[in-house]
Amino acid sequence: MNSNPRQLKLLDLVRAQGAASVEQLSEQLNVTLQTVRRDVQRLADAGLLARFHGGVRVPSSTVENLAHQQRESLHAEGKARIARAVARCIPNDCSLMLNIGTTIEAVARALLHHTGLRVITNNLNVAAILCGNPDCEVIVTGGVVRARDRGIVGEAAVDFIRQFRVDIAVIGISGIEPDGSLRDFDYREVKVAQTIIAHAREVWLAADGSKFNRPAMVELARLSQIDRLFTDQAPPEPFPGLLEEADVRCEVAHA
Repeated sequence: MNSNPRQLKLLDLVRAQGAASVEQLSEQLNVTLQTVRRDVQRLADAGLLARFHGGVRVPSSTVENLAHQQRESLHAEGKARIARAVARCIPNDCSLMLNIGTTIEAVARALLHHTGLRVITNNLNVAAILCGNPDCEVIVTGGVVRARDRGIVGEAAVDFIRQFRVDIAVIGISGIEPDGSLRDFDYREVKVAQTIIAHAREVWLAADGSKFNRPAMVELARLSQIDRLFTDQAPPEPFPGLLEEADVRCEVAHA
């Protein structure tokens, strides 16, 4: 399709943020809601964007995640801000569980100067990062290693995690849908993450703004199972109300 400069800018904004509401785009582009809706419809018809109620997102599969290398570079600055915010809230001398994901790997890098940590993880990348901290004990689960991202999944990982109860679990997620469900793509990974949630005294979710309204196939948890959310931009509607209803404390790591 032949897009005009405004539509190209709209496309760039959504790609940078992962998702945006019609109201946000109207403000950012300084045009009317009607103009945004027409542009969004045209871009959606061309397959360049996907619509959801009240907004638009980057098209993505509900059954397969992006490659690990792609996810590492996507929203890297926002993930680093989230990681620093999480690390500031984690005290020394505590026990943690960290699961799979590039945001969680950023959290691990932000913990390199903490002392007295004991970390259980099913992520070999997290383990490799935290081995650089001599004041951190790293415990790695058993299970099947996924070659694409070095995540460990399967029943052996679930059984291993059941032995522990930690102070804080910091988890990543592939998508948060408007019904308040937290979602991911691999049911084996989800089983491990569900066990992590069940064996932590507090559960913190680290998710950049692109995860809101992003669909994925498998339900991992509900917002009501989360104590704190760390993100890099104010959640779009309807999430502020959902977070308040679920009594989730939201921390926005601004630039």
